[in-house]
Amino acid sequence: MKIIGLTGGIGSGKSTLLKWFESKGIPCFESDAVGKELLNNKLRRKISLRFGSELYSTGTLNRSVLAKKVFQNPQELEALNQIVHPEVVKSFEVFKSKHSNAPLIVKEAAILFETGGNKTCDVVLLVTSPKETRVQRILERDGGSEADVLSRMKNQWSDERKKGLADWVIENKDLSSLEEQAEAFLEHLRK
Repeated sequence: MKIIGLTGGIGSGKSTLLKWFESKGIPCFESDAVGKELLNNKLRRKISLRFGSELYSTGTLNRSVLAKKVFQNPQELEALNQIVHPEVVKSFEVFKSKHSNAPLIVKEAAILFETGGNKTCDVVLLVTSPKETRVQRILERDGGSEADVLSRMKNQWSDERKKGLADWVIENKDLSSLEEQAEAFLEHLRK
């Protein structure tokens, strides 16, 4: 089994590429989705104790309130990561064991390099996109303000820094180009 680490900054097109890999029958682990599920269930008590029970006043985690607390404060972001990331790692190990016969699996994580998750991958694929395009995508997808988006972006490593660590880079300009580059990547892996 080869583990493909799929990463890229927020709004780069990771989710689109992850869906493409799934359409090819490749098992995909979506760290962000797993993290969200953990925050609303298994980690709810720890998050409430650390960041305040008001985060769950509507029954599920108010992600925008949590984001305001952590993305303006590096210590708070680190505290959140220390709670969430070990549990995501455990979930990935379970996922891996369930798909042990698959020749390839994809492990998606926005902050793959930042957390050291790249060390558990056989190959790392980085998706990049121009900053302005990424900001626009995030605003359309999540709403909020440009300042909020830029605040979230500054907590991730730059594409330039990630490019030096990635094994393969896909520039996400449009869907057809993205898929062509992904096909080339898979073909390269099969050689």
